[in-house]
Amino acid sequence: MDRKKILMVDDEEDILKVLRFRLEANDYEVLTASDGQEGLNKARSEKPDLVILDLMLPKLDGYKVCRMLKFDEAYKSIPIIIFTAKAQRKDEELGMEMGADAYISKPFEPEILLAKIKELLSKQG
Repeated sequence: MDRKKILMVDDEEDILKVLRFRLEANDYEVLTASDGQEGLNKARSEKPDLVILDLMLPKLDGYKVCRMLKFDEAYKSIPIIIFTAKAQRKDEELGMEMGADAYISKPFEPEILLAKIKELLSKQG
């Protein structure tokens, strides 16, 4: 069974560390990027099985990254979880309009995030 590859795009080093630890403990391969442009480039070059995407990022914000991946035939099937401190209803609605598959606000429960990752990856077949 191939390990699923997850790309995390977040500019907060602490969050990347915590998440990487949790995800690797659950047998996922983890890639990270700390700004939107790097995240977009890595998503295109690595073709991860799933992307966890912060919204407030340097260079390109998460909405743009999400839209650029979801409007591209080659990448639109990659599930994207928006993972952000922006917990307003309008932020969530905009995220969904950009094509996000899920929206989880920080601070977060790791179990909720892990369950959502499993659910989205199981839909991929």
